[in-house]
Amino acid sequence: MITNTTTRAALLLALMLPAAAFAAQENQPLAGTSAHGKYIERGRYLVKVGGCNDCHTPGYGMSAGQVPEKEWLTGDGLGWRGPWGTTYPTNLRLSMNAVKEDDWIRMAQSMKTRPPMPWFTLHAMDKEDLRAIYRYVRHLGKAGKPAPSYVPPERTPAGPFIQFPAPPK
Repeated sequence: MITNTTTRAALLLALMLPAAAFAAQENQPLAGTSAHGKYIERGRYLVKVGGCNDCHTPGYGMSAGQVPEKEWLTGDGLGWRGPWGTTYPTNLRLSMNAVKEDDWIRMAQSMKTRPPMPWFTLHAMDKEDLRAIYRYVRHLGKAGKPAPSYVPPERTPAGPFIQFPAPPK
């Protein structure tokens, strides 16, 4: 049992330094701090109300959102087919864990993707909201497998898909 206050403080500092160095390297506050918790909660909220789960979480819409959080944002094999070809909801848990925070924010602010991804809503978000989404998804950790690859319009996808009509002119 450690009874000396100085020894206890030194031990606590020694245990915290590696975590602090890692958090600084990732440009994130330490887990358990109020700033970190606020980002995670804000990110969770934005993912829910922003409709991210509707496409990026299998079965989310069909179950009225009754998918366990540990299964959120793992992408989907259900394709969205239209004049642009067939797109698949990306596994955000894998893709966001493959990029640094500032790179993802720049990408989110400038991306233009194929339908039905509403990329323009990401453009409307401020940096702090994008940061919160990024940190929340990273908080969930890696899970799942990559979504199927894009299928050009002249090819029929192998798996299930939702067919969209051509947009009105």
